[in-house]
Amino acid sequence: MSNVSQLAIETQIKKYVDPYLGKDLVSVNAVKNIAVDGENITIDLEMGFPVQGYESSIRENIIKHVSSISGAENVTINIAKKVVNHAVQQGVKPIKGIKNIIAVASGKGGVGKSTTAVNLALAIAGDGGKVGIMDADIYGPSQPRMLGISGKPESKDGTTMEPMKNYGIEAMSIGFLIDEETPMIWRGPMVTQALEQLINDTSWGDLDYLIVDLPPGTGDIQLTLSQKIPVSGAVIVTTPQDIALLDARKGLKMFEKVNVPVLGVVENMSIHICSSCGHEEHIFGSGGGEKMSKDYEVDFLGALPLDIGIREQADNGRPTVVADPDSRISEIYREISRRVTAKLALQGKDYSTKFPNIVIQNS
Repeated sequence: MSNVSQLAIETQIKKYVDPYLGKDLVSVNAVKNIAVDGENITIDLEMGFPVQGYESSIRENIIKHVSSISGAENVTINIAKKVVNHAVQQGVKPIKGIKNIIAVASGKGGVGKSTTAVNLALAIAGDGGKVGIMDADIYGPSQPRMLGISGKPESKDGTTMEPMKNYGIEAMSIGFLIDEETPMIWRGPMVTQALEQLINDTSWGDLDYLIVDLPPGTGDIQLTLSQKIPVSGAVIVTTPQDIALLDARKGLKMFEKVNVPVLGVVENMSIHICSSCGHEEHIFGSGGGEKMSKDYEVDFLGALPLDIGIREQADNGRPTVVADPDSRISEIYREISRRVTAKLALQGKDYSTKFPNIVIQNS
């Protein structure tokens, strides 16, 4: 009979620090059960974010550590995923069918925010998450083209719209409701009302995450999102150049003011590698996103290169993560998406739906 104790097993599990959580799995309460039956040890893990793409690495690392215990001959690791609702702005009600809303924002246009948003959504889905993407750019919707989706959404009940689908994710955009070349000549109130309707009147299908691709800036749509839509966290996309960083800082401060946690900063177009000679050049400067992260004490989620393939694939309706899943760029998108969802998993849970409503009546 084995004398292996649960405490000894936990001590060994603590030696593995998850690369995305930055913590060991015992301290984040991911270890749900440890069963010892002679020399057979079974460990049940419950991860708070999708890990399908690297769960074999988790398993191998923990088995290596636990197997170093004398008497621990056969170690089995079971890994489950449980994404929960995380805390949002005070006084904002959750939306049916959506556990967490993540806003992808930039202070400035032209930094590749929409391309980043769609690739992050696809990367999370590839790791086993249930994902949707909401195109909140009413004036310049781009997600229908990037996702290669055409046609108009259907309505089963005459009240709500069914989301459009491709590559395993759900999507909604004003671009599905109008012709691609029709300009939206609307004032601010009409735009914000359209955004609310697109989110609330879509029949989302029990999503772990809804990625909201925001238009650039800090105007009406961003204010509506922060005041009326339950946002669990925000990702800021920038390029290294000073003017983009200046505007990105404004976006970051906006989310801080409305109590939406900033999950981190993505630096896009970080470096250009010549396709002919391989020469590397920092066209827009270097290190700006990382410095911004340090200045505001938020996570630096990763840097993406300036690459013609990213643009061509998105324009052709097959974003990099699905068009070239084994490429280094797809790997970077997956790394960033895991850091985003892991960071969110460490945040406070939303208990607003757990408490009963208290009604005081005179009797």
